[in-house]
Amino acid sequence: MDETTLPDYARGAAILGAGGGGSTRVGLLAALQAVEEFGPVEVISVDDLPDDALVLPAAGLGSPDITLEKLGNPEQGVWMRTAMEKELGRPAHALMASEVGGSNALTPIVWAAHTGLPLLDADGMGRAFPEVQMVTMHLKGIPATPTALVDERGHQMIFRDMDARWLERSARAVAVAFGGFACTVDHPFTGAQARDCTIPGSVSRALHIGRVISETTHDRVATVMDRLGGHVLITGKISDVERRTVDGFVRGNVLIDGVGEDRGRLVRVEIQNENLAVLEDGRVLASVPDIMTMLDSQTSDVIFTEELRYGQRVTLVALPSPDVWRTDAGLELVGPRAFGYDFDYTPVEELLAQREGGSA
Repeated sequence: MDETTLPDYARGAAILGAGGGGSTRVGLLAALQAVEEFGPVEVISVDDLPDDALVLPAAGLGSPDITLEKLGNPEQGVWMRTAMEKELGRPAHALMASEVGGSNALTPIVWAAHTGLPLLDADGMGRAFPEVQMVTMHLKGIPATPTALVDERGHQMIFRDMDARWLERSARAVAVAFGGFACTVDHPFTGAQARDCTIPGSVSRALHIGRVISETTHDRVATVMDRLGGHVLITGKISDVERRTVDGFVRGNVLIDGVGEDRGRLVRVEIQNENLAVLEDGRVLASVPDIMTMLDSQTSDVIFTEELRYGQRVTLVALPSPDVWRTDAGLELVGPRAFGYDFDYTPVEELLAQREGGSA
């Protein structure tokens, strides 16, 4: 990762963020500064890891809208690495982005540059999710702790002997006390475990998506959807935004009035850091774990949930989730009912086929 690849990687990570993970603008600037100062960050495959290698999954924890004003400290990666190596009694071999979505895909590059560690071509989500336990490491039985939580001032907390759900509650409460946002390493694992407990190749996938966008000179949305097997849910104008910061999350909903061929339609998007569900006339158009992302209709740039405003012209798209989340175990962890919705998951491609069939 260097100044030639980072912009494309940021574009792809923004698409995969489902509106969450934090805006990539600041993350990209920080990553570019880091590689300018320390040189390119090496990206390694899970197959390159020795079996006993220690991998540290890292991410930001808290409400993404806080990060628009509360900038991080690049030394947080060094502090987290030092804390985890002391706790585990051995050196780290690589860092990994816990989620490949939004700025949480870019900040680990900053930390990798400052620590001198390579970045693993994998992540724990294949997108962005809002809670600590919503990672493939938890799905595969990797212990959540020990965990290091660090803020930009160097304040640190070490969590031990907690399962992932208790870690989510406890670490988020500390992140709120730290000012609404902190950085964390949790679910550390070995090279032998990496090949089963992660989503391999996710960094390369984000980079590929970004390159497709960069190389497309017209109708970027259609090109990206065609390449990724995605779907346009609606094109319209944001007519209402209800959003609040509570308990370390951005929560709320957005209404989109259709324009053009979608005139007369009204769609509601439910938010918890990420876009969780899209509803129209009481029917579900898409839901987690599928990836729902809001794009600016003119520029095709991603609009993150903390940036949504009345009057924006948007195109709402949906991509199929990684296969691991469509299993029974995956849906129990990140499906609609995990977020409190009273309906079961149906793949977005099936929901749209049903809608088109009903319209016919």
